[in-house]
Amino acid sequence: MRVVVADDAVLIREGLVRLLEEFGCEVVAAVGDGDALVEAVTEHKPDVSVVDVRMPPSFTDEGLRAAVEARRRVPGAPVLILSQYVEVSYADDLLADARGAVGYLLKDRVVDVDEFLEGLRRVAAGGTVFDPQVVSQLMVRRRKDDPLAQLTPREREVLGLMAEGRSNPAIGRQLVISDGAVEKHIRSIFSKLGLYAEDTDQHRRVLAVLMYLRS
Repeated sequence: MRVVVADDAVLIREGLVRLLEEFGCEVVAAVGDGDALVEAVTEHKPDVSVVDVRMPPSFTDEGLRAAVEARRRVPGAPVLILSQYVEVSYADDLLADARGAVGYLLKDRVVDVDEFLEGLRRVAAGGTVFDPQVVSQLMVRRRKDDPLAQLTPREREVLGLMAEGRSNPAIGRQLVISDGAVEKHIRSIFSKLGLYAEDTDQHRRVLAVLMYLRS
């Protein structure tokens, strides 16, 4: 897996590089600002980029804005935001093209390296992974004409866990229901959201999550 790392904190940046290389990834670029991130993604077209939110010069949302620009230049370029902060404004822009291949994890809440790497692989493969706190912040500004209004409370729970990147068995364990019940809820979600079988289950899963996060 070819990776670009973008973080202005040199110790964190170099730590990520060493971690990724230790687990067999090829870090094709490690940069410290948004402009360099856009250039690196455009030049290398990596399998995924790991991007901090706050970078020079203003240390507000340059990383997110650069990620959005990188995906404009390289459509669908996979991006995993890894930050201490939840910034929803440009997170919406990352989700807007409905292509998937996006994630947003919080540094302080990543406690398992294997789970982080699995999330990175999921994003690289076109999927999504979002920290529950990020999901909660994105849900705060839900529209009045909520397209998910027809979902049952349980279906919303299942879809929320899908947004966190949980597998069907993990969803079942979290909600204490069988794998069959999880699959039934997911089929119902797809049907109610108009996501039909001409798309693959993985693609429908991504589309459902993006609809959930953008609603």
